[in-house]
Amino acid sequence: MQQIDKIAIHNLFGIEGLDIAWYGIIIAAGIVIGVAVAVWQAKKRGYTSELIFDLMIVALPLAIVGARLYYVAFEWDYYSQHPEKIIEVWNGGIAIYGAVIGAVVAALIVCKWRKFPLGRMLDIAVPGLILGQAIGRWGNFVNQEAFGAAVTDPAMQYFPFAVYVENVFVGGETLNGWFYATFFYESMWNLGVFVLLLWYAKRAKHDGNVFAMYLIGYGIGRLWIEGVRIHTLTMWPGGMPVSQFLSIVLIAIGVIYILVMRKRGKPNMVYEGRYLHGWLEEHEEEEKELKKAAREQRKKDKDAQKIKNASAKVKEKAAEGKTEEAGE
Repeated sequence: MQQIDKIAIHNLFGIEGLDIAWYGIIIAAGIVIGVAVAVWQAKKRGYTSELIFDLMIVALPLAIVGARLYYVAFEWDYYSQHPEKIIEVWNGGIAIYGAVIGAVVAALIVCKWRKFPLGRMLDIAVPGLILGQAIGRWGNFVNQEAFGAAVTDPAMQYFPFAVYVENVFVGGETLNGWFYATFFYESMWNLGVFVLLLWYAKRAKHDGNVFAMYLIGYGIGRLWIEGVRIHTLTMWPGGMPVSQFLSIVLIAIGVIYILVMRKRGKPNMVYEGRYLHGWLEEHEEEEKELKKAAREQRKKDKDAQKIKNASAKVKEKAAEGKTEEAGE
């Protein structure tokens, strides 16, 4: 079988080595479509698209950093010996759970900053997240990675049950042949979770429940898929796939959260802020005054710092003069 070219565009603008990989295009498509779904969910709840754009400004860099740090942490035996390679994301080595953790941290920051309910923010964003994950998994198909164990039965050697890989170096050996298409299994599972979340979002009574259902649904799928995959990140020292362990933890968190919120029956927080449709128009003058006050405060702080620096220089020169007099 002919191997898939991983590069979509070679030598962009005629510049040697400036290539655009299919993996990057697919991941970018997943992000764009995921953001579009999140904006749609936000507007359905009466909020503006600014809610999602504010989140993405913080979430994108933190998700990339989180995905890389997660991978490096569980491959530390290698990266401790090659620290210069830690930043080489372009050579592969990211983990989706790390990206999710980074995105949740971003949601915490934005919600604290804008005083928006965290659970509601996560509920709005998570259907787009799982859809983006479903799309992104096809990047593994192009890269010939994230596949499972070998399929030895010729009757089962067909796509999408299995995928053919050619000259792939994994775990110290070069692999050729048919292997379980676990990337495809996860992509289809994620699509199913996406549909589940859209259905559940109309019925969830408490902020955070949709996100909790994501933890349960995605966690269950990842739990069994990781059992089929080969060359996964493993925990030290037992050798259990770290994604399986984390999946169990997240499933438990999701179930406990839903049960606790059902028992408490606490009403959702009423939000009356800038992300509501029409809020900015109604508070335009107030926002201008706040921005003006912030600018003035920054100017005062800057002037005060200049005065402080000038005073420090005067004291420094005076001290130097005394030192010279003492020397004479």
